Amino acid sequence: MGSERKCEELNNYDVSLLVEDLLDSYCNHELTCRIDQDNMVNRGILINIVEELRKILFPGFFDNNKVRSEYSRYLVGEKLEYVQYHLKKQIAKALDNIKEENDSREDVIAKADDITYQFLKTLPKIRKYLATDVEAAYNGDPAAFSTDEIIFCYPGMLAVSVYRIAHELYMLGVPLIPRIITEYAHSITGIDIHPGATIDEYFFIDHGTGVVIGETTVIGKNAKIYQGVTLGALSTRKGQQLKGTKRHPTLGNNVTIYSGTSVLGGETIIGDGVTIGGNAFIVSSVSKGTKVSVKTPELEFISPHKEETD
Repeated sequence: MGSERKCEELNNYDVSLLVEDLLDSYCNHELTCRIDQDNMVNRGILINIVEELRKILFPGFFDNNKVRSEYSRYLVGEKLEYVQYHLKKQIAKALDNIKEENDSREDVIAKADDITYQFLKTLPKIRKYLATDVEAAYNGDPAAFSTDEIIFCYPGMLAVSVYRIAHELYMLGVPLIPRIITEYAHSITGIDIHPGATIDEYFFIDHGTGVVIGETTVIGKNAKIYQGVTLGALSTRKGQQLKGTKRHPTLGNNVTIYSGTSVLGGETIIGDGVTIGGNAFIVSSVSKGTKVSVKTPELEFISPHKEETD
């Protein structure tokens, strides 16, 4: 009865009034609509591009059919053609929204074409980095049955692989698209890596949920971090005034940070070989080789019999 009543009320409601209210809202809040403007980018197509790139970067893992060596040249070429065609169009759309007044449509397309070519040339380098990331994950986790398990199953591997794609686009000056790509991985894994972060090889995120790595973070070789770690800014109250400044920490080589720890601030430098225990709050630099831990809080055990007598 309740649902029938709601349907009846909806039928009696003058929908045209709602349409007018929404149209008025579009006029009053232009920041949140793009009426009479071309679409900036297509998120669905960008996700498809990422998945095709993952097939290129990890051949034989995410394909629907067996990848045979005698056909690999053709298959890779086919995937690259798909990525090149669609990525160039999406980059052109993103650039079109920030172009200078004297830039023609042809200029934008030519720039998008060049950026796409420069990006595709980075794929062998991305594969090299990802190979070290897989190795670091396998060596760093005794629960891993094989490197195949890491590539197929580990959310940290997914997030890092997508980050490495997005980072190259970010470095080539592509607006918006790198962030859409990393937020796609964020939505799946719970791991938030800004594409502007700089992360060296042999990087491993164990478990991963709740990890945050800010835009200006710098991470050295062979770093390992656990779930719930934040590499963030000390304060963002100034908002856009802080754009372009170093707001996030720098980690040296061979750093390990355990779960629930926050390391904040652009001037915070964590030296080589530092280990930081769980639930720490770090806002100042730590010298190399140091082990940091939070003093264990005192536990109190109250017997249920004692509560009854009280």
